[in-house]
Amino acid sequence: MTTSNTSISTPSVPNTPSISSSATLVELGISKWTGRKLDKKASADVASANYASSGVANVHKKLLGDCAELKAIDTLVGEARTAHYSMTMPWSDTGLRLLTTKAYFKYHETMTDFKQRYVDLVNTFIQAFSWEMTQAQARLGDLHNPNDYPTVESLSSKFSFRLSYMPLPEAGDFRLDINTEAQDDIRSHYETYYSTQLNNAMNDIWQRAFKCLSNMSERLDYASHESKKVFRDTLVTNVLDIVDLLSVCNITNNSQMEAMRMKLEDTLQGVTPDALREDAFLRAETKRSVDDVIKSLPSLDM
Repeated sequence: MTTSNTSISTPSVPNTPSISSSATLVELGISKWTGRKLDKKASADVASANYASSGVANVHKKLLGDCAELKAIDTLVGEARTAHYSMTMPWSDTGLRLLTTKAYFKYHETMTDFKQRYVDLVNTFIQAFSWEMTQAQARLGDLHNPNDYPTVESLSSKFSFRLSYMPLPEAGDFRLDINTEAQDDIRSHYETYYSTQLNNAMNDIWQRAFKCLSNMSERLDYASHESKKVFRDTLVTNVLDIVDLLSVCNITNNSQMEAMRMKLEDTLQGVTPDALREDAFLRAETKRSVDDVIKSLPSLDM
């Protein structure tokens, strides 16, 4: 089955339901000191040495080299953002994400754990900072500039990990001291925005499901040992995660999404990665069921 050029577009949610009691908005804000600095002089020297025009080359210095403590912070930040995006749905271009009440406790527990680990790693980095600076001078040679570095005292202010929750307003929540006609106009614009963002949020779930299921279908598409395709155990666990996602993120109570969740749950009941690798019949039946689910996705052009 070819899926590379397949796209999915969900229809608009009819009579846009209120979800203010089943979802909230959340924003994750993480800031950190990058340990990098643009060296304008070195950049100009590189351009000049290569007979190039000024401004075509940039030299960014790694002020602490490959500092293990700073790399650990970068890794955790990436993991935290991945978890944040996987457990929420898009809402606005400003960074606000939609979090269902069903997912709230797991999300909050997960992100609180990330925040504590972030604080611990930052403290470890701050303790190592003075030593790392002494090593940096030898690493950077003539590129070293002590003015590139923050003071130890100010370093902690470069790091923060913030979670902000806020209610999801409805059009009826607007109470403005303007004339009725203007209020109606603003309310109408917000209702359109609300409907569009809700459709985008649900479309995000359909897209994630499509991508995950298409991958499983493709990896299970072989009949003999000679044509065997290698896949990781996550091939199954990723789809089980999608099953959970369909359960907690179906805030519009979409019957098609619930039917899809039940079908996948039934299909993968007791199925293990090793069984799929060894049992050709199970592999074929699982692929058939997954393909049926893919075909049932809304507006899917197979």
